[in-house]
Amino acid sequence: MIQYFVKDYTGAPFVLFGPEHLLALGIILLINLSLIFVRKSPNQQLKDGIRYTLAGILILNEIGWHVWNIAIDQWSIQLHLPFHLCSVFVWLGAYMLITKSYPIFEFAYFLGIAGALQALLTPDAGIYGFPHFRAFQTFISHGAIISSAVFMAVVEGFRPHWASFKRVFLWTNIYLVVITGLNFLIQSNFLYSRHKPPTASLLDVLGPWPLYLLVVEFMALIMCLILYLPYMISDQRRPTASD
Repeated sequence: MIQYFVKDYTGAPFVLFGPEHLLALGIILLINLSLIFVRKSPNQQLKDGIRYTLAGILILNEIGWHVWNIAIDQWSIQLHLPFHLCSVFVWLGAYMLITKSYPIFEFAYFLGIAGALQALLTPDAGIYGFPHFRAFQTFISHGAIISSAVFMAVVEGFRPHWASFKRVFLWTNIYLVVITGLNFLIQSNFLYSRHKPPTASLLDVLGPWPLYLLVVEFMALIMCLILYLPYMISDQRRPTASD
């Protein structure tokens, strides 16, 4: 069992879109689709139980990630402060689930889903293939980020608005500027605003620094519009008072 927690893993490396990767994506998809049935349930205790369980999974999984990095003598402020987008939404997602915070939902729906989805499609797992702890931790973390936002939207009935879209866009860019300043100050690379990650990712095909930052911002804008599309269509189909 200990070999699945070691730093220098000698087992099979993670294979992008290999059988294990596709299976993990399929399980995450099924979990989120199942929330449709939870929404229809009259059992409020069930809904609350799932909500708190999701929050607990986010928190415990993230704590486990930090404990593991400390145990293998790999933890550093340059790598492990919670300033990457998905690291932020681990904690914000848990808080949102516990408190039913709508302001956080606005950001979790757009940024949490978009960021975690990209991380699930091109995970930063490196040599750590299944069943290593790192592989499980990666998919549990990002899958739960998506599920937390989907739960609040599908089960609790939260929804974003155009004003949400504008707030998310504005504050995300402010956050990017602040974190980029921090990156140069402590020689970190949160949000990958100083350079691309060392492992293969979508950024590899988006041009050199700083061009890829502009491309990512445009892609994020498109992704957020796609995420808002179901609500846009629903609003257009809803009869107005004059109908």
